[in-house]
Amino acid sequence: MTVNVGTIDRVLRAVLGVVLLYLAFASGLPLFDGAVFKYGAAIVGVVMLVVAAVRVCPLYAIIGIKTCRT
Repeated sequence: MTVNVGTIDRVLRAVLGVVLLYLAFASGLPLFDGAVFKYGAAIVGVVMLVVAAVRVCPLYAIIGIKTCRT
């Protein structure tokens, strides 16, 4: 698969992934006490970090979006 995630998009996804993982496991907010929000946020956070690491977004590939210059 070709790279389709640019630098700014990559940084934003990494930050969002870390924030979601923090909210899910370390924040102590009552919203994240339930399993649905806790594990939902964790799954989305991990996906965001993986996409930021490999720079390939399958949804972008389907839609035909590229946020990188090359």
